[in-house]
This record gives sequence, structure tokens and C-alpha cells, in this order.
Amino acid sequence: MEVTAREIADYVHGEVVGDENVKVSSVAKIESGKPGTLCFLANPKYEHYLYTCQASIVLINNSFEPKQPVSATLVKVENAYEAIASLLDMLNEMKTKRGCGRMKSILNWYHAAFSSRVGRGIHVGHFTHIGRKAKVGRRCYIYPQVYIGDGVEIGDNVILYPGVKIYKGCKIGDNCILHANVVIGSDGFGFAPTADGSYKKIPQTGIVIIEENCEIGANTVIDRATMGATVIGKGVKLDNLIQVAHNVVIGENTVIAAQTGIAGTTQIGKNCMIGGQVGFAGHLTIADKTNIAAQSGVIGSIKEEGKNWMGYPAIGLRNYLKSYAMFKNSYKK
Repeated sequence: MEVTAREIADYVHGEVVGDENVKVSSVAKIESGKPGTLCFLANPKYEHYLYTCQASIVLINNSFEPKQPVSATLVKVENAYEAIASLLDMLNEMKTKRGCGRMKSILNWYHAAFSSRVGRGIHVGHFTHIGRKAKVGRRCYIYPQVYIGDGVEIGDNVILYPGVKIYKGCKIGDNCILHANVVIGSDGFGFAPTADGSYKKIPQTGIVIIEENCEIGANTVIDRATMGATVIGKGVKLDNLIQVAHNVVIGENTVIAAQTGIAGTTQIGKNCMIGGQVGFAGHLTIADKTNIAAQSGVIGSIKEEGKNWMGYPAIGLRNYLKSYAMFKNSYKK
């Protein structure tokens, strides 16, 4: 599919500087742009690539003025980062619908229990199972080899990529995206020590609730609650390879990067930003708008909103940087 600079500008409400009829068919990073590709410049430290880039079209901010001649056609927008995100979202939606549309001819290759309810306009891939009394909303795209357990409830416009497993009774809200091999509702890690030194499994009787507009990265696991529900709030974005334990609650619009582990019954507030490989101890409460740097270890609750934390164990960012300066200076001696 090819689009012109004028069509792109109209879509993102931008201004064309150069040839408005030039066409692109793919997107590339600005350091590797080639003819026929669209790039963007939002970070000033990549400005030098603009003058050597061979891309046909480059999105830039309205406030940016090139210091050297630029061969590419420029599309000036209010926010280049938001504009490219909007364009990528449109392209991804088109690809998803085209890919899933081919599934219409293979509907006989999946199994749906007689008591399940499936909404209009859904597309289902090979070897998918939909359990008893499960409910799947309208316009969902379900890729091959997905397991939807008994009593599961899935909202409208949900995308389940290959290999997603949703265990019995769990609930997925509208407009959610679950990437490949996500597991929702597996048993929490609950075992009681016995007198002979062995461990007895504690039954995990709860569910997982994922509210609307969430995105869960590939190979992430969210355990069901021991009792009650493990809850992922509205608009939460989880990266790949994250472990969310039983009875955890993650507040609205929180984002968490890859390989983070959250132990049982911890509650993370709204609008938090958590880096990769962060570890949370169990039964903690994390305040809203908390920012935690990568590879930090959180062993106590955080009560003040809007603070930055770093290190293992995690401490306030300024204190960590002061401590690091002392460590570095002592090492030099």
C-alpha cells in the first residue's frame, strides 16, 4: 500500500514542505531510511541523520528548523512522536484486519462449546477452543491455538494473538490486546509448609479481571487470585515476560517494562512508570504516579505520590545518586 505526503499530512493534520505527491510504502528509523520509506524526527540528538537520510518523507515538529538542506519531503506536525504513533496504529490495524480476514474460511477448525456465546463479526483461527458458557464479544480477532476456558468473558474488539491461554472464569474488557503466549488465570504460587517439611498446595479459587484498553505483552503471566480477583486496571500496558502474582492490583494507566516480577497481594497505584527487571516484594502498597528505575528492588511500601526510586533496595533517586557518587569516588581511591 502506497500513500502520498499529502495524504499523510491530511491524516495527522500537518503541513507539507516539499513534494506533496511523493509516495511511501513502509516505515523506517531515521538512521536507516531509504527511498520509499517514512521516518520521523522527535529527539534532537538524531538531527544529524536528517541531513543524510534517504527517506522519501520525514515527520518533524513544527518548532524544528533544519540547519542544513534536507532532500526528503518534510511533514511538519505539532508532535512528531504522537503523529508517527497514530500512523503506525492505523497501519497495524489494517494489517491485523487483512490477516484475520483470511480466517473466515477456516471457522470449522475451531471448537466452541454449545453453551458458549460468540458475538457478531468475530474471526477465529485454527485449533482454538472456546469453553462452556464462555462469552466472546463483537468484532474480536482470535488467532490460531488460543484457549478460552469455561465461563470466560471477553469484551468487544479484543485481539488474542497465537497461543494465548485464558483460564476458567477470567474476564477481559473491551479493546484489549493480548500478545502471543500470554497466560491469564494460572494458579498463584501458594503452598503451605507441613510438619514433615513438604508443602501442601493452597487452592487458588479466584479469577483475573483485565479492564478495558489494556495491552499485555508476549509471554506475560497473570495469576488468578487465591480468593477474589487479581485486577489489571483500565489502560494498563504490560511489556513482555512479566510475572503478576495472585491478588495483585495494578492501577489505571500504569506502564511496566519487561521482566518485572510482582509478588502476591501487592497494590500498584495509578499512572506509575516501572522500568524493566524491577522486583516487588509481596503485600506492598505503591502510591500513584510513582516512577521506579530498571533493576530496582522494592521491599517496602511507597506512600508519597509522584516520587522517583532507584536501586536495590530501592531508595529515593537523589539519595541513590549521592550514594553512587560516594561508591564511585571510593573505588577510584
